[in-house]
Parts: sequence; structure tokens; C-alpha cells
Amino acid sequence: MKDLTIAFIGAGNMARSLVNGLLAAGVDAGHIRASDPDAGQRARLAALGIVAVDTNRQAVAGADVVVLAVKPQVLGDVLSELPVEAGQLVVSIAAGVPLEALERWTPAGTAIVRCMPNTPALLGAGITGLFANPAVSAGQRASADAVLASAGRTVWVDDEDLLDAVTAVSGSGPAYFFYLMEAMIDAGEALGLDRDTATLLTLETAYGAARMAREGDEPPGRLRANVTSPGGTTERALSILDDGGVRQALNDAIAGAAQRARELAKDIGQS
Repeated sequence: MKDLTIAFIGAGNMARSLVNGLLAAGVDAGHIRASDPDAGQRARLAALGIVAVDTNRQAVAGADVVVLAVKPQVLGDVLSELPVEAGQLVVSIAAGVPLEALERWTPAGTAIVRCMPNTPALLGAGITGLFANPAVSAGQRASADAVLASAGRTVWVDDEDLLDAVTAVSGSGPAYFFYLMEAMIDAGEALGLDRDTATLLTLETAYGAARMAREGDEPPGRLRANVTSPGGTTERALSILDDGGVRQALNDAIAGAAQRARELAKDIGQS
């Protein structure tokens, strides 16, 4: 990966997180380019030592990997004017834009990887789902993986439709946890804790629980059971959640998010 030339079309938050990750991984700043119409965005990336330019043509010329990091609504217009070269790998992190549309907007036979990252990637703690079209070689697949792995972990799916599930579980997923954190903080405050204390207790508990689930050998269900003593406080709390249908509501919510992802992809693909 260190010998690749990587061009970013768009210099927003996600592009900056990937650039920072690539630099931390040892990629030479001179091998990374970015284009953006906003001078402020370009200046922030130029401050990292990479090549920041004001036209997409300058960015993609001779690049090995072209990362599309623009808003989904403008991607069609951007690609219609982008001179994608033979042999270049196009990596799209534009949410909801289906492969069919990406292939329609690029030259026939273009190697394309469609990705679904999530916002913790901004901290290098994200996870990204990826899907490649048949034109992507094994080497290009490894290149795409390396670029996205600079912002967290990666997982490949073998069916593009599964990216809707990835979107529903991990793309939207941070908001579910933030929602739960909000509720726990409010509940702690209602029980008499000051808000700062309720917030600290909630956030540190969430962080610790995530570490136990991520770094330990036991699945979340077993970890939950380990904390749940018969007749104790945790059992009471969980029984109230079950009686309230929380598990089913969460299942319905994630299914709803996946359905909405399919609807948005259809709308964008027809544009």
C-alpha cells in the first residue's frame, strides 16, 4: 500500500480520517492527493502534508486508487466529469449509492468497491462493510481493504444487498447506542444523580462493556448472563425491558433501517 497513489474526491471529515489513518500507517504524504471546491477543506488536508488541489482532474491523474468521498446527491454529477483511467480502482464511501449507478457513471469495466463505513471511523475506531464488483482484482481488493482499515476494522460481504444490513447494524448503529446512553443518563438524573455524574457513569460503563465484549472470549449473551444474578437488580431491570418489548422493538428498528437503505439506494440509482 505504501507505493500506491491515492486520490480523494472530497475532503470532508471521513476523507480526513482516512488520510490521517493512511499517514499513521506509513503511507508517504506525497502519495496522497485530495480535491475539494472548498479552500478551507483543502487547507486542512494540505496542513497534513498531502497534495491538495482544486480540481478533480488533477487529483485522479495517474492515481492507483480513487476514493469517492462526496455527498451521495452530487456523486453522479461528479463522476460524469471525472476522467477515470483504465486500471484505476474506484472506492465509493458515498452512503446508499448502488453499484449499478456507480457502474453507469464510470467507464465500462471500471473496478469498483462500494463501502459502508460508520462515524467512529473519525476516531480510527470504525468498521466498514465492503463489496467489490467482478472487475476488482485480488490486489485491488487488498488495496481497498488497506485504505478503509486505516480507520478501523473491515468486513467483506459477498452480496451487495447485504450492505443494507451493514448500514442498518453498524452504519446507523452508533445512534442506537447514543440513544441508550441518553436514556440511561436521564434515568440516573431522575434517581438523584447530578447530570455530570450520571453521564460519567453511563459513558464509562458503555466503554467498559464494549471492551469486555470485544476483547473477551465470551459472546454478549453470556456476558449478560454473568452479570445477572437470580433475584438481583440486573434481573429486575432486564425483565422490565423484556416486558416492554425492547428486544423486538430493536429488531424492528434495525429491519426498518435496512428497508430505508434499500429505498434510498433505489431512489439514488434512478437519478
